[in-house]
Amino acid sequence: MTSSTSSELIKHLNLEPHLEGGYFCRTFTSSHTVNGRAALSSIYYLLSNASPIGHLHRNRSDILHFWQQGSPIHYTLIAPDGNMSEVVMGPDLAAGQQLQMLVPGGFWKASELRCGEHGLISEAVCPGFDFGDHELATAEQIQRDFPQHWPALMPLVSRQIK
Repeated sequence: MTSSTSSELIKHLNLEPHLEGGYFCRTFTSSHTVNGRAALSSIYYLLSNASPIGHLHRNRSDILHFWQQGSPIHYTLIAPDGNMSEVVMGPDLAAGQQLQMLVPGGFWKASELRCGEHGLISEAVCPGFDFGDHELATAEQIQRDFPQHWPALMPLVSRQIK
């Protein structure tokens, strides 16, 4: 399906709008548990022209990202110590793009589709994803905690009231 459109991918993969932006579908939840939690879960995640930003958020669990197809996806990461970095997931390894990326629990992350019709990744979350572990950033919080990064982060913070 390398030539699929965003609409076709949304239909074929049963994707739904995600609260942070983009589209997703949970594809696996482990029946194995650790301390009462699923040991692992996974999703497809799509950014498209219609929804090109995965707004700044953080999770308690570690998340492995796997680039699948489409255009590169740009990530902005903020470590708990305030260090900001960028990673581009995509197929051009010679240009420094990555096929896999780990975002440790507690890191803030945002994703952007800067060109092309769509970018598709998969994520594996360990322990399994729980919305109770998910935190969408607010402008007030990011301005307070990372004033040095606010100009770069401002477009990545959701304007929606949650």
